[in-house]
Amino acid sequence: MNTPPTKSGPRYDNFIQSDKVRVIDDQGENLGVMYTKEAIEQAAEVGLNLVEVSPNADPPVCKFLDVGKYRFEAQKKANLARKSQKTQDIKEVKMRPNIDTHDYDVKMRNVFKFIDNGDKVKVTLRFRGREMAHQNLGMDLLKRVQDDTAEVAKIEAFPRLEGRQMLMVLSPK
Repeated sequence: MNTPPTKSGPRYDNFIQSDKVRVIDDQGENLGVMYTKEAIEQAAEVGLNLVEVSPNADPPVCKFLDVGKYRFEAQKKANLARKSQKTQDIKEVKMRPNIDTHDYDVKMRNVFKFIDNGDKVKVTLRFRGREMAHQNLGMDLLKRVQDDTAEVAKIEAFPRLEGRQMLMVLSPK
């Protein structure tokens, strides 16, 4: 059952380097400072392993643990942490500079829904043909989006022109 220590994990039985260790039993009670060999023997009598939990203490602190159960619980805890974390997606809303008011309202409803879900929103304004000559209309539209979402979102990337598109990124406050 003796396995080599991992880079960041605890050290087991044969890998404990110091002569004396402070021992804590499986109920969490302090058994005091004793020789490492004696502590390993006591752990074996109980049917557990001696695991170094705090190597930087003086003397190092060791515990009686069931290594298989310890690893299983650590893996379970890591899986639970991974499952409960929220990833932040980037949702995109595309508009044109001469968008109608009703269409704008529908797009803004989607923007608010995305921000309420905790996602970032990329507002893309696409220019076609002669619309490129009226970039100020596009900037005014993005300014309007910024003003409408000021209470729930902050500007992560201010409006900038990339080719025939003007982009702005909003993130939840």
